[in-house]
Amino acid sequence: MGLSPVDPAVGIILCPDWLLADAETEPIQAGAVRIVDNTVDAVGLGSALIARHPEDDVIDLPDRIILPGFVNAHVHMYGLLAHGIPLDAAPKGFWSFLKDFWWPKVEDRLDHEMVAAAADWACTEMLRSGTTTFLDILEAPNTLPEGLEAQAGAVERSGLRGILSFECTERSGAAVAAAGLKENVRFIETCRHVRGNKTTSLLSGLISIHTLFTCSDDFIHEVFNQALDLNVLLHAHCNEGIHEGEWCEANYGHRTLEHYEHLGVAGPNFLASQVVHLSATEQRILSDRNVRCSHMPMANAEVGGGVAPIPELRGAGVTVGLGSDGYVNDLYEVARSAFLIHKARLQDPGVMDAHQVLAMATTGGSEALGLERVGRLAPGWSADLQVIDSRFPTPTTTANLAEQVVLFRNGQHVESVMVAGKWRVRNGELVTGDPDAQRAHLQQQALRLWSAA
Repeated sequence: MGLSPVDPAVGIILCPDWLLADAETEPIQAGAVRIVDNTVDAVGLGSALIARHPEDDVIDLPDRIILPGFVNAHVHMYGLLAHGIPLDAAPKGFWSFLKDFWWPKVEDRLDHEMVAAAADWACTEMLRSGTTTFLDILEAPNTLPEGLEAQAGAVERSGLRGILSFECTERSGAAVAAAGLKENVRFIETCRHVRGNKTTSLLSGLISIHTLFTCSDDFIHEVFNQALDLNVLLHAHCNEGIHEGEWCEANYGHRTLEHYEHLGVAGPNFLASQVVHLSATEQRILSDRNVRCSHMPMANAEVGGGVAPIPELRGAGVTVGLGSDGYVNDLYEVARSAFLIHKARLQDPGVMDAHQVLAMATTGGSEALGLERVGRLAPGWSADLQVIDSRFPTPTTTANLAEQVVLFRNGQHVESVMVAGKWRVRNGELVTGDPDAQRAHLQQQALRLWSAA
């Protein structure tokens, strides 16, 4: 059955075969969700909601599951431009990947048109695979100023909830670092004072830096204090490879998170992504200081970075979201990777069960990004959801639904997506946007980048 537009004057009741309103609770067979305007009004059995609200529009969704929209806690949308880029030889090690490939051949050659084309297609990829919220980190010195604005138009057209940031770094000099910080501040303030007056905008910002080995202590203090003044998070890549921890030990006599603790940065206002190579002391700092984290299992594997100790961190109470890193933006594939890779690393099939993985992709990501009422379908929470095909080869039960979803679903099974009460994908088609034109534009811009590289 087709989906009808949301009328803000009345409620709608969506009635699938199964409702997984919260990733860490049991699904409800014949459950339903009632939506009024841009929020969830109620969840429960479909028959009960319909009886209480006989005036509502009712949309039956047989052979479908409704679950919260995914929160991609770490994206580099511009990374799409490097997919398939010709290489004379593969980089050897993470430091070589950065120094000899990623910085000179990708990031330093990006311009406004390239990052705008990548943002258009990345938003389409994310929507088609059930993502409704994301954090993007742009590092592209030659897009300053207004690099974030070049992306913002694409995000607003898509209807996604997007947090955009520019990755400040001193690797290109103090002037570029200062310009990067100014870019973040300007975008955050624009979202609050200009876009904030538009009820349709779901854009916001935070501040990002690269790493300790590309940012001085004085600059990190400046950036962190600016983030505190603006009441936003400070994000940094942390120990993605072995290089940063070893560099910190050689230069400071202690490891990465110990240095962030020394600087007074490690705390609830700090979002550390990657966190692959951690000492026992660093794991304790993340837990004791309530540092937020994001996990990118597929991207970490692709660059040879390693496997982060995520089960241990979650067991210690650390907030962890799931991210694509701009590598494979279908968060179903990322979730499946997280479900499998930690079982292999720890040789324990019991770790990282499907509910935990789905939680990282929803409420975990929301909490990592400091968002409120996003990632769960509950009264008063944002109406961000996805409708997926429930026709598995074997019977679905309350006990196995989450595992069926994680193991046997991907973006191809996403039928419809709602963000803040508005349909953005309906019956497999984008509500706005032309994927064929987006793809053609992205290919054109990728060839520009590749020829320059």
